[in-house]
Amino acid sequence: MGINSDSGGSGGRARGLVLKALVLFGGVLLIKRLRRSTTRWDHARVVAQALSDEKLSREQAYRDPDNYFNLRLIVFIAFEMVDGSRVLYFEQAFSRTPQKPFLDKFYIVKPCPKEMKCDVELSSYAIRDTEEYRNFCDRPRDQRPQDEEVVGDIAEHLTTIHLCRCERGKRCLYEGSTMPGGFPNSWNGASYCTSELMIHKNGEVHTWDRGYDDDGNQVWGPKEGPYEFKPASNLRYDDILSLNFSPTVSLENKIEGTFVMT
Repeated sequence: MGINSDSGGSGGRARGLVLKALVLFGGVLLIKRLRRSTTRWDHARVVAQALSDEKLSREQAYRDPDNYFNLRLIVFIAFEMVDGSRVLYFEQAFSRTPQKPFLDKFYIVKPCPKEMKCDVELSSYAIRDTEEYRNFCDRPRDQRPQDEEVVGDIAEHLTTIHLCRCERGKRCLYEGSTMPGGFPNSWNGASYCTSELMIHKNGEVHTWDRGYDDDGNQVWGPKEGPYEFKPASNLRYDDILSLNFSPTVSLENKIEGTFVMT
């Protein structure tokens, strides 16, 4: 019995040493992973993936129908360029008529230049032939313009937003805006426009695009605050039913000076 006891004790000590070694090894791996810095391209990838979804302003329009439309925003990664930049197709429509978008454009997502104090550069571009891209995200892949066509259809530069990773403790993942002074824009009497963007951890995207005239007066865009787009997949079925309201003011009367046009 004494021999068996010694053997059991030795076996227990051996198992304890193995367990300690495994814990130590796992701790080293965890520390290495935590210390590993996020690369510039990691930031760009996260932003591209966070934007790529169907999102709705339905709840906000229900709360404040006088200032916000019930809109559908959908973004799709069209393709990845040789240098790693991602080209996104952006489309916006009324939620009731998603097949009739009133705004579409391209985004190019890439890391900020090393000399700038930001993480991601998000630039928007006009589309050379918008009719070719209507409902791009809802089409089968073989019915979408191919990569080489997309490159050829990237037209004039519209705006650039510089995004930074949000500070720890905030609800957002990334936030940023255009540079002071904005970008040239002539729609509805504007001379320049500004854009702000915030990407939240829960998948929400808040956008605030505004146009100003030469005197600094806002001539288009929401005045109360940004549009709040929530992922369509997060809306419960009963919420969607309750939010299918009829607007009290006709779209024709509200349309002027409200859309996001950058």
